Amino acid sequence: MHVIPASPDHVTETPNAVMTGLGAPSRGSTELSTWHVAMAAGSKGPEHSVDREQVWTVVAGALKVTSAGRTEEVSAGQTLVLPPEVLRSVHAQESFEAYVAMRADGVVTVPGEEGTRVLPWAR
Repeated sequence: MHVIPASPDHVTETPNAVMTGLGAPSRGSTELSTWHVAMAAGSKGPEHSVDREQVWTVVAGALKVTSAGRTEEVSAGQTLVLPPEVLRSVHAQESFEAYVAMRADGVVTVPGEEGTRVLPWAR
């Protein structure tokens, strides 16, 4: 068993959202990464794909996700499963908070950019 204390070192702020890393390999997990996402109303993340399945549980507010040409609204109390390798974008039509889980080795690809990106809050 491993208890992970909260730390400001686990927080990553981007122009679109604030991610707070929870479980991750750098904090004692061996297989999974989990994090909290907070996004302000009107914010929109870049279109991207992730090579691992992600599970998002919205705990406050609502978001719109477009993936594979389909758009869904996900509100507090609902869970969204995003498949791997599919382009997606997240739009906060109102402020929202969610918890996300995925395999710890996931990487992101952004159209028009070479290579992949790691998710620092998930490492």
